[in-house]
Order: sequence, then structure tokens, then C-alpha cells
Amino acid sequence: MENAEGDQVKEKLIELNCHFTWVLFFEDLDIPDLEMRISENLEFLDIKNQVGMFNLRAYVNHLKGQHEEALQSLKEAEALIQEEQLGQRSLVTWSNCAWVHYHMGRLAETQTYLDKVENTCTALGSPFRYSMECAEMEYEKGWALLKCGRQDYHRAFACFHMALRVDPENPEYNIGYAVAAYHIDFDDDNISLEPLRKALRLNPEEPNVKVYLALKLQDIGLAAEAETHIEEALSSTSCQPYTFCSIAKYYRRKGCIDKALNLLHRALQASPASGYLHYQLGLCYRRQVIQLRTSTDKPAQRHTAQQAVLEFQEAVKLRPRFEMAYVCMAEVQAEIGQYEEAEANFQKALKMMELYINPERHKQQDIHLRYGLYQQFHRKSEDKAITQYLKGLNLKEKNVVWKKLLAALEEVARIYACQPGRLVKSYSLLGLIHKLKGDNEEAMRYYELALRLTGGMNPKF
Repeated sequence: MENAEGDQVKEKLIELNCHFTWVLFFEDLDIPDLEMRISENLEFLDIKNQVGMFNLRAYVNHLKGQHEEALQSLKEAEALIQEEQLGQRSLVTWSNCAWVHYHMGRLAETQTYLDKVENTCTALGSPFRYSMECAEMEYEKGWALLKCGRQDYHRAFACFHMALRVDPENPEYNIGYAVAAYHIDFDDDNISLEPLRKALRLNPEEPNVKVYLALKLQDIGLAAEAETHIEEALSSTSCQPYTFCSIAKYYRRKGCIDKALNLLHRALQASPASGYLHYQLGLCYRRQVIQLRTSTDKPAQRHTAQQAVLEFQEAVKLRPRFEMAYVCMAEVQAEIGQYEEAEANFQKALKMMELYINPERHKQQDIHLRYGLYQQFHRKSEDKAITQYLKGLNLKEKNVVWKKLLAALEEVARIYACQPGRLVKSYSLLGLIHKLKGDNEEAMRYYELALRLTGGMNPKF
């Protein structure tokens, strides 16, 4: 009888709209880093989404088997809901409460929260017993997806977009939409620029939005406007160590490494277990290593490289699946001739990308590009470089990295044209390159040139 009752309750729980039913993608290895980011958000968060952070923390507690701690997080969320009277957002917290009690074997308490959800859905006119479609729910789901990591960024963007269709001028919805847009904006279309401008217009004192906008403006060459937003963010009384990391990224890309390092060390005092902060420190030192490339002070370059490697090692210790930290570490090791270590780290990054269910294509392409450049310039192997460039291009996602891969492949093809015995390969590559560019007439011309040199036999790469 008890099993039958439990099955009936489970059927109701599946209908709820909450963290337990949203299919959030992360694994056990991701949990420590996610916990750290949730804690940062709760301590320093400027956007008004603390209820969402308590809910997410409760779900993480559940995954770790810490159900009493999960209930405590949900109580804190409920207290904020009562204080701010957030209305529809209560549904997510109550739904999570129902799931936690169910996992603790407390069917009576589970039913109590199911009744709360059902009564609220009925009162708000939902056609569903245990859920409702509303902007507040999409907003809550959007932030949960955004915080869980890159594999959910596009889903988060879609959630905020749906929330804005209901309430286009809502300041909080616009922040979520703009931040999600920024995280998926790695191409030429600049999809985040206008959302960030609008979010800042509706939230003029929000330092995080100012910094995201500054970074986007920096991307497209609007340096003066970007600098204004950075200065305003730094002078804001609400600017917290949480924001320093993004400001440091701005200064690093500008070449102001000392400013970037200062901000990162300040941020690290507040969040010493942040893998991302150590990664950003590593990037700063890597930039200095590259600047010292032409210097005669080789000991200084080696010392800086060792600092970079130490930071990247700390980053992957804290975030074991941080593939770009492995790539950057490999690039630094290549600069000082540690080729065996560099090769091992490139291979780790490539294997990690193979393990993802829905890998980010542009990131896969970037790893193939950078590994190819390593093979071409450090190992002096154009053939192995070509293999990597072709693997990146075969992913067939035409973005900024795809264009860089095409340019790198074309450079090798031009080099081959000047080398004895490699003219056929050069023409074959140039034929492929023009085909990929959409210039079929020029592609055919190069293919025909290659065929003439091989006596009509198809050339092979």
C-alpha cells in the first residue's frame, strides 16, 4: 500500500516545474566549483536573484545526499519569498521542498507541498495541477541553467527570451537575457550588444552589466566607450570582488597586465577556491610569457612561465574538467620547450571534449586550431597541423574560429607551394579552401591544376 502511495506521489512530482525536473547538466566533478560560485553569488550578488541561488544550492545539497542542508537552503528561500512577496516564484521553492521530502521518505510532508503548489496554480488560473507557464518560472529556470555551465547556456537564453515576451521591460529579466546572450556570443553577429545596452538602461547602477558591456565593446573595437563603463563599474560602491575578475579580463586584453593581476589577487582573497580566478591569473602570466618571447632575459621568461603553469595547475585541480586551462598550460609549456608536457595537456583537453554529450563546437574548433598552431610552429610539423585544422573545419560550424582555421590552413598551403614536391598538396588544399569559402570556380581551377600534376589521379591529403 505504501509503495502504491509512493508511486502516486512520484507521478505528481514529475509534473512539477523545478530543479528536479529541469534536467540540469553537470557531473560530480563539477559540484565543488558550482558550490563555490553559488556561495560567491549569495555573498556578493548584485542582481536580485538570491531566491534562485538558495534553490540551486538546495538541489546541489540533494545531489550530495545532504537533505537536511537542502531543506535549510529552501527555508532561507521561503523566508525571502515571504519578505519580498515574489508570488509565482514560490512555486519553484515549494516544488523543490516536495522533492526533497520525497527523497527523505516523508510522504506526508511531500503531499503538503504538493497541495501548496496545486492550490497556488489553481488560484493563479493555471490549466495544470502542479505547474504553470509564466515569466517568473522561465526567469528562475534561466538562472539555474546559466549557473550550471556552458552546456546549458542556449537553453538559459531561450528561457529569458520567453520571459521577456511576457514582460519586455522587466529589469531583472533583461539582465538574465543579456548575460545569457553574452555567454553564447562568440561569433560575428554580436547578439549580446543591444541586450546589454538595454539591460544597462533599465539597471543603470548594475556594475556587472557595465563590465559585460565593456567587454563586448572591447571585442568590436569601441575602446573609449568600453573604458567609460569599466571606470564607472570600478567606482561603484556596489562593485564587489565577484566583479573584479571580469574587469581584470578587460585589462588583460587591453595589455594592462599589472592592473589585471592586482584585481585578480584582490578577488582571490575573497574566493581562494575559485578555479576560474586561477585560470585568469594564468592567462595574465601567459601574456607576459609571450611578451618576453623576443627578450634576451630567458630566465625571466621561464620564471613567468612557471608562474603561469602553477596557476593553470591550480585551476584544473579545482575544476578538473577545465579543458581550456589544459590548453593554455600546454601553450605556455611549449614556449619554454617542455614539449612532452605540452603534448600531454593538449591530449587531455581533446579527450575531455570527446566525453561531453553536447560539446561546444566552437570550443572544439579552438582546441584543434591551437593544437595545430603548436604542431606547425613549435614542432615544425605542417602535416600534423593540417590534420588539426581539417578536424576543426570538419565540425562545420562557421564562426570566428572556423575562419581562423581556414586562414591557418591557407597559410600552410601557400608554404607548400614554395616547397619541392608539395605543389600537388598545395593545390589540393587551396581547392578545398576555396570550396569551403563558396568560390566553386576557383576551387575547380586548383583541383584541375592538382590533377594535371598527378596525371589525372586524385590527390590525397
